Parts: sequence; C-alpha cells; structure tokens
Amino acid sequence: MSYPRIVVLFGIAISIVFFAISTMLYSRSSLSDQNSSKLDTVGGHTPGYPILKTTGDILDPTSFVINPKNAVVDPMKYLREFNYGRVSTSSNGTVIRDFTLIASDQQTKEVSPGVFYNVWTYNGTIPGPTIRATEGDLIRITLINKGTKFHSIHFHGIHPSEMDGVFEGIAPGGRFTYQFTAEPFGVFLYHCHMQPLEEHITHGLYGVYIVDPKQGRPQADEMVMLMNGYDTDFDTENNFYTVNGIPFYYMHHPIQIEKNRLIRIYLVNMLEFDPLNNFHLHANLFNFYKTGTKLIPDEYTDIVTMNQAERGILEFSYKYPGMYMFHAHKTEFAEKGWTGLFFVKDNTSESVNQNLNVTSTMNNTIYSKSNFSNATNIVPTGGLK
Repeated sequence: MSYPRIVVLFGIAISIVFFAISTMLYSRSSLSDQNSSKLDTVGGHTPGYPILKTTGDILDPTSFVINPKNAVVDPMKYLREFNYGRVSTSSNGTVIRDFTLIASDQQTKEVSPGVFYNVWTYNGTIPGPTIRATEGDLIRITLINKGTKFHSIHFHGIHPSEMDGVFEGIAPGGRFTYQFTAEPFGVFLYHCHMQPLEEHITHGLYGVYIVDPKQGRPQADEMVMLMNGYDTDFDTENNFYTVNGIPFYYMHHPIQIEKNRLIRIYLVNMLEFDPLNNFHLHANLFNFYKTGTKLIPDEYTDIVTMNQAERGILEFSYKYPGMYMFHAHKTEFAEKGWTGLFFVKDNTSESVNQNLNVTSTMNNTIYSKSNFSNATNIVPTGGLK
C-alpha cells in the first residue's frame, strides 16, 4: 500500500474517533444539565408507584393542586349522595317525587388538577345528581335551561313518547316538566339528547337514575360509580378517564368500608369515544346484576365490561382488612385516572391514615381534604326516604 493511501486512511480513522469522543462528551454534558428540578413525576396505575422521572412535557394530575371551589364535583360526596326529590302523596296514595334540574353550558371548571374545561352540567356538577325513587312512584322532573343551547333530558326506562326528551328541545331560558311512573326497578341513566349528541355527552350532561324494587333490597353500604372521560384538546380522544368525575381521586382519598359489610355499587358507563370500559375489583369477586332489573345475579366475577350506557349493580363484601384497588382493566384508562382504592376497616374507629401503607401516594396527594366534604353517611335502600 502506498504511503499517500496510508495517510488518507489514517486521517479518516482519526476523524471517526474524534467524532465519537465529541458525541459522547456532549451527551454527558447535556445529561448533567438536567437537574432534578426539571424532572416531572409520572406514576402507573399501582398505588403511587412505580414513580418514574421524566424530562418530557408530561402532565401528571397527581402533582398539582385542585381547588375544591373550582372542581367539577366533590367525588366523595357524590359517591353516597342520593336525591329522593320533594316527596308528597296524591289523593289515591301514590308517592310523588318532584325534582329540579338546571342545565348550563357556560361554566369552566377543573376536571383534573390544573386542567380547566368548558363543562355542561345538570345542577352544576359532572355527573349530575343521582335521582332515586321506588317502583310505582310518580316522578316529575322540571328542567330549567339556563344555558346558551337547546337541551333536554332523556331517561332510560319506560315512559310515554312525549316524555322521552328526544324531539322536543328546551330553548335557552325555557323549562319543561317530564312526568312518568318509575318503572321497572333497576339502575338507569339520564342524559341530554340534543344534537350533536356526542358534544352534549362529552361535555358532561348525564347522571344516574335508580328505581328501587317495592320490596327493597338488603341493607348495604351503597354507592354510585359513573365511569366517564374528558377530551380536553377536542381531538375526539380522551385525555383523562375517571370514576365520579375527577381522575385519581379515590387513589388519594380511599373509600372507607367495613369488613364483612355488604357493599352495593350502582355502576354506569357514560364514556364517549372509546367503545368499551370496565371495572375490576382486586382480591375479591362480586355478584353482578345486569341493569339491576332482576333480584338474582347474572354473574359472579371480578370484572365487568360495558359499552356506553350499559350499567349494573355490584354486590360484595371483604373478608380481610386492608387496602384494595379497583380500576379499569384497560391500562391506558387506569394510568390516565380511572383507578381507586377501598380501605377495608376492622371497625369504624380505625382511621384511613393509620394503615395507609402507600407512602409515595400520600406524599403526592395534593387534593385538599379539608375543603372537600367527607360524606360517608349510608342512605337506607328501597325508597325508604
């Protein structure tokens, strides 16, 4: 090999080595500039861990403060709050229940810590109030439209055509009273049925409607869980998923229940854009009553999958005290907010903070406990109110 050729090859080799060393040194320098204050915290759907660090532009809703006054709902209050209406009795002895729902579409509220969204609501919250009656009661619901668009209420269940809330929209400033007999017993839902329907639902105009059987159901610690999501960037894909309106809320405020006590959950899926949603219970199984229209369970399982507007009743009790997860068994949904915890207590005097062995979760809990109401009352079943 000639001398000039050797010189050329040597020069090329030196250039390659120099380039590699320069790239390595630059990478190390760049990494050293990324101090810990620039790292964002990201958690999975496990109780606060594994906690990962990233320099990416990621919004982690467990790392920001939510002001309860701006929040779209108080999830703990909503969980066990049932609206039985203003009760009276007709001359023939029929129980009459009067309700008032106010529709609005101008408000902007916090749907996740640091995330504000134009919410369309019944009575100012997403979900709207849980309406409850007993089979055979006469229900009268007055809708007052204080919004800027036409709205209505469509109830699932049995009622006359003119009470279906589909063809007759209520104009801004208008009102209308829906009147029908509560039938059959079961768990149902209500929502606005104006077009474009997708827009009215994804913005939040929906709620739960429960009809108790005349003979009632066994006494239980009852709660409502409505599964939904929020498309906050308007690309027809959800950015957040929740049960009862605020992502991750029950991860940081575990639902306290008693060991060996019957738990009854009225579960409704109102998720838009995604075709399916589900509920998975850890370390236990539940009796599932599809639509709640039978007193005999349809299935004994630990997971139920629902399309939009499907619903059912879950009944279970825990044998052992401790912390147990419940969540969507769709990883994306769970990691974007649809996950929570049950804290099973041996007795009513035990505090949730005494045995909460989820240090990383507690350290990241920025939701205000003092301002959100801590409604844990158990409402009797079977239309006793």
